[in-house]
Amino acid sequence: MNGADVDTGGRAGGTGVAVIGDGHDRGGSPGRGPGRGRHGAGGRGRLMAGLRRRLVKRRIRIRRTRGRRLRRALVVLLALLANLVGAAVVAYHLTKIPEPHPETAMQSTVFVDDHGDYLGRRGPVDRQEIPLSQVPRHVQEAVIAAENRSFRTDTGVSPRAIARAAWATVSGGDRQGGSTITQQYVKNALLSPEQTLSRKAREALISIKLDRTRSKDEILQGYLNTVYFGRGAAGIQSAARNYFGVDAKDLTVSQGAALASVINIPSYYEKAGSDPKVTAKLVDRWEWVLDAMAHSGAITSAQRAGARFPAFRFYPPGDTDGQRQYLIDAAASEAADRLGITEDQLARGGYTVRTTFDLTAQDATAELAADGTEKKTGEKTGEKTAEEKAADAKAGGKKRAEVKTSGDVRVHTAVVALVPGDGAVRVLYGGADYASQPFNDARDGAVEAGTALQPFSGMKLLAPLTDLTRTAAPTPLRLASAYATAAAHGVYATPYTVAKITRAGRTLYEAHPRTRTAMTRADAGMVAKLLYGRLDAAPATRTGAAGLRTLWQTTYDEHLTLTVALFAEHPAKGKKAALPAPLPYTAGSRSLSVSEGVWSKIVGTAEGHDPAAEPNPGLPTGQTKPILATR
Repeated sequence: MNGADVDTGGRAGGTGVAVIGDGHDRGGSPGRGPGRGRHGAGGRGRLMAGLRRRLVKRRIRIRRTRGRRLRRALVVLLALLANLVGAAVVAYHLTKIPEPHPETAMQSTVFVDDHGDYLGRRGPVDRQEIPLSQVPRHVQEAVIAAENRSFRTDTGVSPRAIARAAWATVSGGDRQGGSTITQQYVKNALLSPEQTLSRKAREALISIKLDRTRSKDEILQGYLNTVYFGRGAAGIQSAARNYFGVDAKDLTVSQGAALASVINIPSYYEKAGSDPKVTAKLVDRWEWVLDAMAHSGAITSAQRAGARFPAFRFYPPGDTDGQRQYLIDAAASEAADRLGITEDQLARGGYTVRTTFDLTAQDATAELAADGTEKKTGEKTGEKTAEEKAADAKAGGKKRAEVKTSGDVRVHTAVVALVPGDGAVRVLYGGADYASQPFNDARDGAVEAGTALQPFSGMKLLAPLTDLTRTAAPTPLRLASAYATAAAHGVYATPYTVAKITRAGRTLYEAHPRTRTAMTRADAGMVAKLLYGRLDAAPATRTGAAGLRTLWQTTYDEHLTLTVALFAEHPAKGKKAALPAPLPYTAGSRSLSVSEGVWSKIVGTAEGHDPAAEPNPGLPTGQTKPILATR
């Protein structure tokens, strides 16, 4: 009864039974007093409690000051942003859209011959402005697809491109592109081309202001009328004529996409059509542009599927004709090299390049060679006329009347005339017309030499003629240089085509003969002994050939060396490559006619000048100045 009461009381009080234990406390350990165990646990507890209190106080303090710190940071950020915005607004309002500068739109590089007669030009001066309404919509969209696909919707600038260009400038890396059409127009027509951060920033401000104050169509019209397309064409109208022989309004979808593709690297892509590697790269870019146009809906899927890469027209830029373009190509390449710039920079630089060419003699050469440079012949047999027999005998006695030619045969004529001991090139006839053959046979063509090199066999030749006799197919320019060395008694003169380069009345470059001894005077005399004609007769002539495939004729005296080379081929048809062909029976008389005619024309331009009157610094002591030495 009492036990029950105690039990009930323990439950009721909640402590009686719990205190009366079996001698083992939960805070202690068996065999130890309860006080010692409670003391160790309590110390650790107080330490942890203190740490917790400090953490709680810190959290409370952070929560109480968080708003104040955020407000301070926000004030600083807003102040900085306000300053930047204010500076940008001030800069924007102070920025004025400049007028297009005439240099970009009109300046070009002019080429003249040795007498100062106009030869042709390179540069964006070949330009005609047209309204945007005369540019087909598909051409506009092709340019947008190639250069700036967000043009219709952007603000005139590309922040990503600006950041990339700024980093390249700061880090000293390569210049970066990627500008919008608006930026390109501002850079090309309104600003200088310098690559600095300040100019880039001004370009961006003007582009934004231009985009806000003018319509997209106005900007696109300005861009299309000033952008450079290569081949001397600035603007879409000149580009359409130079590449395809049509007005801009008549450009097809394929032609428009091709021109848009050229803008990226005009000096490179302008060679498409004549250089297979360049053509292949341009075709890839052209397809990329068309795909983008189809994706945006600028052209239909049927137009995309039916597009074919267009054939380019190989007419030269500006007023130059197909023959003069060979000369401008050679002189432009040399002039750019002498100035240490690219041909694009030369074209836009406003230079005057005085060449070594004699334009009168060059035109006469073209007339004399025109009848046989590209000729189709059928089967031919029969007796020659007395005049043809005499010409063949004088040209080496080749029995070309016995040769039967069948099918189409194209006869190539290459002519080089240069000044011995000086190196100035007077005539460089490399083909009938650049439009049909941009490759220069006279400068770059390899023509089988045959017996044309026999006079140099067995003699010790020095650089740069060391391996001449081991060259099976030299270029006409190289063979002419070898005979010019003999004419100058062993002094080799490096051929050159640029006499002087000026800009704004200031001479930037002037040529001087670069000479060196390439054969002994005795060996040079031996060459003269082997020539057809009397020893020391002026002029001397040498005829050589490689079977019936090529015919060479070189005439020289101490004032002029003239080489004429003829070879024939069956033109390429489809996938069938061009093949060598025997020369027609008229080759001997034609070679003689061209040689005598050109020689007479060049010597005739001396107009009574006495070549013995002045010394020639490019020739050995005692020799005379060439008739047409560089002025």
